[in-house]
Amino acid sequence: MTRYKKSPDAIARLTPEQFRVTQQNGTERPFSGDFDGHKEVGLYVDIVSGEPLFTSMDKFDSGCGWPSFTKPVQDDHVNELSDQTHGMIRTEVRSAHGDSHLGHVFPDGPADRGGLRYCINSASLRFVPVDELEAEGYGDYAHLFQTEESQ
Repeated sequence: MTRYKKSPDAIARLTPEQFRVTQQNGTERPFSGDFDGHKEVGLYVDIVSGEPLFTSMDKFDSGCGWPSFTKPVQDDHVNELSDQTHGMIRTEVRSAHGDSHLGHVFPDGPADRGGLRYCINSASLRFVPVDELEAEGYGDYAHLFQTEESQ
């Protein structure tokens, strides 16, 4: 079983923006992140711990300027915490093992897909294309991307 965790080496590899977002609870400017309009098929993992967070299958264009997902790939890889900063009441999303600030979850997502919008900073994510899942140690998630025709 893979163990996901925050390590000093992982923190040292972060860019200043990735550090600001994940370790200092920052937010990248809307429409500035690499994954807002990203359409490739694959898995989004925590930039710090590597734990799987979201799939491209659950990504949608919310128009908000940040990558949006309807659900996490595994509920136990995401923690939801009350956030009352900036004069608002919101629900913060953090990676469970890496304790990275990811973004926030809102109840205005597509109703037919559960009604949630996980609004996530690109700076908190690393993308693993579907054809590299096995090589990068995420082969257990490959079945999520199989269509009925490929089964």
